[in-house]
Amino acid sequence: MNYEKLLNPRITAVPPSGIRRFFDLAATMKDTISLGVGEPDFRTPYSIRNVAINSLVDGETQYTANRGLPELRDEIALYLSGRYGISYDPEKQVLVTIGASEAIDLALRAVCSPGDEILVPEPSYVSYSPGVIFAGATPVSVKTLEEDNFCLTPGKLEEAITPRTKALILPYPNNPTGAVMDREALEAVAKVVLKHDLFVISDEIYSELVYGGHKHVSFAAVEGMYERTLTINGFSKSFAMTGWRVGYACGPAEVISVMNKIHQYAIMCAPRQGQVAAAAALKTGRENGYEDVLRMRDSYDRRRRLMVDAFRSMGLHCFEPLGAFYAFPSIRSAGMTSEEFCTALLRSKNVAAVPGTAFGPGGEGNIRCCYATALDKLNVALDRIARFVAENK
Repeated sequence: MNYEKLLNPRITAVPPSGIRRFFDLAATMKDTISLGVGEPDFRTPYSIRNVAINSLVDGETQYTANRGLPELRDEIALYLSGRYGISYDPEKQVLVTIGASEAIDLALRAVCSPGDEILVPEPSYVSYSPGVIFAGATPVSVKTLEEDNFCLTPGKLEEAITPRTKALILPYPNNPTGAVMDREALEAVAKVVLKHDLFVISDEIYSELVYGGHKHVSFAAVEGMYERTLTINGFSKSFAMTGWRVGYACGPAEVISVMNKIHQYAIMCAPRQGQVAAAAALKTGRENGYEDVLRMRDSYDRRRRLMVDAFRSMGLHCFEPLGAFYAFPSIRSAGMTSEEFCTALLRSKNVAAVPGTAFGPGGEGNIRCCYATALDKLNVALDRIARFVAENK
């Protein structure tokens, strides 16, 4: 059979994830330390796991409502209102998804039509541009620069807008750079959004992981943005719940309704036990001041400072990340491309990092290293990288 003729050329033309490729290669090698995949080394707190265990023991194994368990949607609304000052109707404006990744996919499929252009700041998460392509639209890269703290600027945004532009993906705190945008910077972007009547998909999965006295500002809380913003978040990063696969989208009821229609046909609902655990995470956090989240964040902050200081001591320039749990050092002084550097590092020192180009062409000359790794492994990995850099000067 002619499979080339059979398969969708838009899909086959998209390259595999640059993150997964290095992770899969590292998995075949002994004594390898991976700084590649963005996954907390913490286990989900036992109190949360125990609620899900009891749910299973009690035989709660049925489908939930398509939009998610009512008690989880209630908790999500309380969380966003209490933490970020944005209020959503749990019945009409909240949709529980299989991770934030499904929420992004649903949002793009709900919004995109053939011929539309969707703006994607880069470097940024690997799934955005492929998701736009899968939805039938065209991604347009908006380059962010270190001299602007890797923040999206009004000028760069204006340059990328055409009559076909429909929406903007806003990925802050940012993966891979660790950049955050304060209220003043978001307000400047909001003016351009209003001027050109754009919709914004705001991926805020790292909202709890900000450092150095910074506080996350949700884009929907910026004046004039509530009705034109879809807020996406989840439990994987801040609550150490990657394997539970629970995320959510909140926004205008009209948009959530269309997303839910796709979700009904494609997915039905997120797994019940994951939703039960997520509701317990938010309820417990609300009652104890999010002490587990803060404890993990403090640990990441210590590792953040350790990693940034280590790269700088190696002679590698390293932007200071103020959010998420990644460092994005420059490796230009090594005289290699990002791909060459990561390949050689993995093969010679058994340390897996991700080439900056996995996050868009603007990532060339940098690598992404995740510091949500156990401290003992992190120290060993940094020592190996230092030896690698010294050998390749």
